[in-house]
Amino acid sequence: MNTQSLENYLKSWAGSIVSKSKANLKADKGSTVLGNSIRAEVNSEPNGYSIKFYMLDYGTFLDKGVSGTKVKRNYINIDNKSVLSPYSYTTKGPPIDIISKWIKRKGLKPKGFKRGRSKNTGQYVSGFAYLISKKIKREGIKSLSFFSKPFGMKYENFSSDILKALKLDITSYITTFTKHK
Repeated sequence: MNTQSLENYLKSWAGSIVSKSKANLKADKGSTVLGNSIRAEVNSEPNGYSIKFYMLDYGTFLDKGVSGTKVKRNYINIDNKSVLSPYSYTTKGPPIDIISKWIKRKGLKPKGFKRGRSKNTGQYVSGFAYLISKKIKREGIKSLSFFSKPFGMKYENFSSDILKALKLDITSYITTFTKHK
């Protein structure tokens, strides 16, 4: 049986989630590498179809947030309810070397902070990067729910819309089958 309508619906459904996720992320963070990495694949398998969403690894941390040592963070799940983030900082914060690179890339030049070498990599890092790392560890990373919200909104109508697409394919199959006799 040809299931072209079903496959088209699944691709459209996944594509709308991807485009809305990218738009949400762009509204919060501007154009980013993470936004460009968000994509979906619809694959035909022996028992049906699979939809897989992809993004850079740290996207899940931005989507669901990360609780700090002092502040607990929540995110909006697919049921549109606020839920405690499954991620948290406990003993270590974000790497100072990475934050130092971010500071340099953003062109920030804080005054009054000296630079020193990292014990781990030998790279020059600023005291400013150290302070940012400590603040992130303490307060965590706020959830953007840039992927969870559109997924939840689209998932509400998924079952009824997929039945409509399947009905089209079955009707087309029956019509095609009876025409050949």
